[in-house]
Amino acid sequence: MYTGGISQSGAISTDQSFRDLGLDPAVVRTVEREGFEHPTQIQALTIPLALEGKDVIGLAQTGSGKTAAFVLPMAELIPLEQGVRGLILCPTREIALQTKAFLDLFYQDIGLLTACLIGGVKMGPQISQLRRGPDIIVATPGRLFDHMERRNVSVSEVNFLVLDEADHMLDLGFLPQIRRILASVPKERQTFMFSATMPGPVERLAQQFMMDPERVDVLPDGRAAEGLHHRIFMVDPEQKVEALKKLLREETGSTLIFIRRKIDAEWACKQLEPDGFKVERIHSNLSQSQRVAALQGLRKGSHRILVATDIAARGIDIPAIEHIINFTLPERVEDYIHRAGRTARGDASGLVSSICTWQDGEKIREIEKILGKEVPRAKLEGIEPYVERKKTIRGRRRVRRRLL
Repeated sequence: MYTGGISQSGAISTDQSFRDLGLDPAVVRTVEREGFEHPTQIQALTIPLALEGKDVIGLAQTGSGKTAAFVLPMAELIPLEQGVRGLILCPTREIALQTKAFLDLFYQDIGLLTACLIGGVKMGPQISQLRRGPDIIVATPGRLFDHMERRNVSVSEVNFLVLDEADHMLDLGFLPQIRRILASVPKERQTFMFSATMPGPVERLAQQFMMDPERVDVLPDGRAAEGLHHRIFMVDPEQKVEALKKLLREETGSTLIFIRRKIDAEWACKQLEPDGFKVERIHSNLSQSQRVAALQGLRKGSHRILVATDIAARGIDIPAIEHIINFTLPERVEDYIHRAGRTARGDASGLVSSICTWQDGEKIREIEKILGKEVPRAKLEGIEPYVERKKTIRGRRRVRRRLL
């Protein structure tokens, strides 16, 4: 049974049925064959809008079934055997592959044919997929643009466009490629954008690509997944590695460690391996086969620890992750939400630990603001906690006092 796209990881469902949403019986048959009877909230709200032909900006936490919210209406609306009519753009190879695997389920019942175009692998097999005449293309922007430049594929007939993880797709790194691709896509089209976060500037930018979009927001209060327990360990910079090791010994479940840079991910593994920790890494410098092997190893339990950078982790869909450790806080506060969303999938619970130093004070305040609460400080046995200081005013002098 495929469990990666409809209401994965125990996402809370509504009391409606997929038939109630107006979907074709053949599409419903595929969904029910995979064991799902009731749509999640994001699916129940967006699928009818899609069937009406409307553009949608969808906001929902990770694990809520966003993929099915756009795949099911595409399976319903895309005309078959008329060239590429659907295009799904994803920020990472892993997300693209998972989406392709979900779409492939619909080949049996309705004959929907999909091609996946991602970097890090040879172009030859992708060209073979394109020659089969796919109805939908799932792609990362860079590789799709390469194929367009070589005239291996045309997107001039696309009438259904999806930007998955839209906040990341429209940041400065992807935007130039997105603009070049959309210049080749018809203006008369239906466009969906989904994400777990949507900062104001990104949403305003997204509106440029859409026609009077409906905004569907089912994010919980605080904008972070429910069922999460957040905590911060304040330590001196030279004790961060020892704090990480102690934390890994205390919490022995499957763990995802976030770190900012690719080179730091390799460094972190080298710090942990001599102490007997079974650990792998995932970042954009690795080949696709290496990244898949690292994810499969975590799923199967051959290692319980995975060190990841933010962009690589966008594609991680492993329901069993119990613990998130932020060894370094992200540059963008929205990425903290994405990181945390790798655990507490659906209605499950999870733990998010951040190992911080005095240099992280501003980032911590930003995170607490978006969470809407102060994150508890915790201690590790044998490691002296760094005591935060707070600015106060006495007369006209600004001084610091210790928070005991």
